Amino acid sequence: MDNHVTITDIKMPFFSMVFFMVKWAIASIPAFIILTFIGGIVFALLGHLFTPQQF
Repeated sequence: MDNHVTITDIKMPFFSMVFFMVKWAIASIPAFIILTFIGGIVFALLGHLFTPQQF
């Protein structure tokens, strides 16, 4: 049995949607900071591994 569902409309008040999107944007800030921190660590480790050592 293969049933497909297509959503055509979401009934949501405009200001409720705006408030939801503002909360979404604010919640993305800590996630971006964490991902930047993790990416910085990864690039630092890779840079350290692949940089020629000078004695």
